[in-house]
Amino acid sequence: MKRRTFLRGGLAAGLLSASGCSVPRAMSQALNGNGHDGDPIKLMYNENPLGLCEAARQAVIDGIVDANRYPDVPTKALVEAIARKHGVNTSNIVLGNGSTEALQMAVQVFGQEGVRFIQAVPTYEDVTRYAVPYDLEIVRLPLTSTHAHDIQRMKEEVAKSSGPSVIYFCQPNNPTGTITPSKDIDDWISSAGEDVCFLMDEAYYEYAEPAADYHTALPWIETHPNVVVFRTFSKVYGMAGLRLGYAVAHPDTAVKLTELQLAIPANHLALMAGMASLKDPNFLAHSVAMNTAARKILLSTLDELELAHLPSHTNFVMHRIRGDQDLYRSRMLEAGFMVGRNFPPMLEYSRLSLGTPEQMEQFVETLRAFRSKDWV
Repeated sequence: MKRRTFLRGGLAAGLLSASGCSVPRAMSQALNGNGHDGDPIKLMYNENPLGLCEAARQAVIDGIVDANRYPDVPTKALVEAIARKHGVNTSNIVLGNGSTEALQMAVQVFGQEGVRFIQAVPTYEDVTRYAVPYDLEIVRLPLTSTHAHDIQRMKEEVAKSSGPSVIYFCQPNNPTGTITPSKDIDDWISSAGEDVCFLMDEAYYEYAEPAADYHTALPWIETHPNVVVFRTFSKVYGMAGLRLGYAVAHPDTAVKLTELQLAIPANHLALMAGMASLKDPNFLAHSVAMNTAARKILLSTLDELELAHLPSHTNFVMHRIRGDQDLYRSRMLEAGFMVGRNFPPMLEYSRLSLGTPEQMEQFVETLRAFRSKDWV
């Protein structure tokens, strides 16, 4: 037996035997979103309950034998694959330890003294945290009545600025799951000066169903160094724990980002899983279809129980809960579900990540039981 074959088989058998699981049982637990029997179903971190596609799982196992080597070749190969996927050049791609690190690099590049950082509230919080060490002035603006980014008020804040401004769009937005009409963003980008930088976080892009008022901001990077688009393998590809993401930017901007990039921006196993995921012709569609089915189950029950919810274009739904949120979460945990957390100022809402359709059927039955007890 060849050394590589022996190590692959031995590693898989060793990992599974150590956990006391046969292969089917291990797969079943992974697909259910539970690491161990009796664990609560995790519906709080916007993770993909399917986990890695089969090809990516195998790529991780196969890749172990080369984990003692620096991943120069796999890094180059993945950058080339991402560039092909988006129809851009490799000079436009900057890898990161998740899209969050790519966002951190962008804040470092554009967050110079005198810059104002403008964002919605609520939105993804980590980007603001990255701005704190640079003592930037952070301007937080409420979403509109339709839970879109308030572009008019953002423009007004830019007009007040004596120096450059950085605008952060989470599109679709986290935690609301809503979109801002892309045409409105495009109109602003086309008229804005070079001293206005747009950070376009498209972590949930793949989950958004095709719509006339929503599209990617990627076309802008060819001509606009002040636009950076961020994507991740964490969500639709189920790789949140392996940490892999990237920025797509004009070559001039990409060079500046790369100056802040780690010498090795991603670990070997994440690179292997990423390559395998991009090559899988079916998993992305399957992942999106599963999410759509799970969302329909949840929304139907929320409507049945007259629990208001926001329109979701993601793998989570923001919905109202009557009563104390902490008590609600505690009761859900007792019932076997880890759900939401507070997202000020929307304290009467719970953000629920979507599980598999089977998990959502379990969840909505629990929600109905809570209603029968007048808990929600």
